[in-house]
Amino acid sequence: MINLNKCKEEFLKYVAPYEEEYEDEKEFEGIERKKSHSLRVMEESKNLSEKLGLSDEQKEIAMLIGLLHDIGRFKQYTLDSRFLNEMLVDHAKLGVEVLEKDDYIKKYINDKHYIPIILKAIENHNKYKIEEEMLSKEEILFSKIIRDADKLDILYEGAEIFWKSEEEVERVENSKINVKVEQQFKVERQVKKCGCEKNDTVDGVLILLSYIYDINFKESLSIIYKENFVERILDKFDFKDEKTKKQMENLEEILQRNIILRLRKRYKG
Repeated sequence: MINLNKCKEEFLKYVAPYEEEYEDEKEFEGIERKKSHSLRVMEESKNLSEKLGLSDEQKEIAMLIGLLHDIGRFKQYTLDSRFLNEMLVDHAKLGVEVLEKDDYIKKYINDKHYIPIILKAIENHNKYKIEEEMLSKEEILFSKIIRDADKLDILYEGAEIFWKSEEEVERVENSKINVKVEQQFKVERQVKKCGCEKNDTVDGVLILLSYIYDINFKESLSIIYKENFVERILDKFDFKDEKTKKQMENLEEILQRNIILRLRKRYKG
């Protein structure tokens, strides 16, 4: 139904002018990271769809959503090259606007049934919580798939890409936990950002790990468990403050227990 190779070509064509615009190394890296993230989420959506036993048609839709879910990020980059104003610029909404303008989405798919579903899934992929009562069963399914696939790749980035330099690691190791962040994490809830948290602090690490509390499918949890994402992320740091170190050990224990209990419960079902 969908020529996914042509979709990739069109996506890369869309991104190319943004790559050409930024000569600054850090800004160019930001564009490249979002491009690579989109391509990986496309593959993660394929992997998850297969594990969920979806049809070939559904798998293609999930993959297309994965490819396009962050297309708003590139336009956002022209407004805020460091993504500092996440509370002011909704990149998911921006992405829907990009795809709707001049029917650009029809460069990827021309299906009256699936286009609204794709747009709704993209719109919901970054929301703190989706309002399921406002969605159809298909919209819920594809919204949950992209939310999980997106989070799985962000966890991968946490393990393999983020906090690479000594300076970045030291900033995290020497920071302390925001009380509000710790409280939400302790009650096994995805941390709701208020805009004051920073990615280069321990709060940023906890916010990323708290995405696990919002995972929808046992298949996604199984990937997180098998890939040892929690350990791989936390093993990067040796927290200098003893109180912070003990807090992090406690929070890691809570998270690991949550993963195990949810896997056991869902596999029994």
